[in-house]
Order: sequence, then structure tokens, then C-alpha cells
Amino acid sequence: MLLSCHQGRSDVKICTNLMSSSGKSKHWQQALSVLEVMRDGDLVPDVISFCAASSACEKGQQWSQALRALEAMQDAKVSPDAIAFNSFVSACEAGEQWQRALVLLEDMRNEDLLPHLITHNAAISACGNCKQWQQSLSLLEMMRQNDLVPNVVTYSASISACEKCGQWQQAIHLLKMTRNTGVLPNVITYNAAVSHCEKG
Repeated sequence: MLLSCHQGRSDVKICTNLMSSSGKSKHWQQALSVLEVMRDGDLVPDVISFCAASSACEKGQQWSQALRALEAMQDAKVSPDAIAFNSFVSACEAGEQWQRALVLLEDMRNEDLLPHLITHNAAISACGNCKQWQQSLSLLEMMRQNDLVPNVVTYSASISACEKCGQWQQAIHLLKMTRNTGVLPNVITYNAAVSHCEKG
């Protein structure tokens, strides 16, 4: 199938499907090869193609390669949509690139795209993974200001960020907030809070 992409007898959709399949089997190199063949040949990758390549890299734990797909998209003058930004922010989460995740959130706003729940959750997790608990809480507050309703994933990621930095009072406060806002804490939420109390 890679040959057919190269020969131009296929279309963008088939090549994109091949990249998605490569991602599911964690063959990120193959996904990037397909993207490269498309760009070198007569096929013009679309936003879905670039997302498929990025997702394949993320699943293969190659976050830097995933973010290179964003650069390739920009070079090709293809405008990322909200789904593309979600994919790239998720790559930042996997690669613990919290600053890059925040830049991408700002880029979304500059493109008049509103980051939604998935985007914020990934950015909060990226900050939490890097022990940037204040940034995680700032993003949580930003969600409220933008009328986005945090869910259990949001609160779990925020509590985990506080737990990693020894901010037990903040973690307990967030746990109480879940109940006050009608979000039911799950095992992950409680584990993050309890783990913090054990350390404290």
C-alpha cells in the first residue's frame, strides 16, 4: 500500500488509513514514511493525515516526532483544527512538555478555536507530570472562566498535580470541589488524594 501511495494511484484517505493502522500497531516509523511519501509525491496531506501521523508517534511514545508533524503541517500551510490541537497537546502530555502544551492552547485561541475538555485535560496532565501544580490549577480556573465544565478526569489530573508537589491542602480542596460541583470522584481521584495524605 505504501507503494501505491508513492505512485499516486491511491488517495489521501487510503494513506491516512494506513497511518492510522500503523499507529494502532505502534509502527510510528511507517506512519511517518507514508506521510513523507505523500508530501514528496502528488498527494497533499490534509489535517486528518497529519493527525494520524502525530497520533501514531504518540502511541509509539515518540512525542518529539509527534510535534514534528505539527511543524510539517504548518510548513504545508494546513491549518490545524481543534482535533489536531488535541492530538498535539496529548503528545505534549506524553512527552512532559508542559510549556509547549500551554503555547498550543494559546495558539488555538489565536486561531479562534476554543480549547475544549480533552485539550484542557491533556494540558493539565502535562503540567502535573512536570510538577507544575500552579499551572494545572490555573488551567482549571481558565476552564471555569470559559464555561467549560471540568469532569472527573480534570479533577483527578489536578489533584495528582498537587499530590506530586506536596500540596495536600490544595488536593483536599479539589476533592471537596468535585462533590460540590456534582462530579463523582473515581478510584483514581481518591488514590491521588490518599497517596498525598500518606506522604504528608
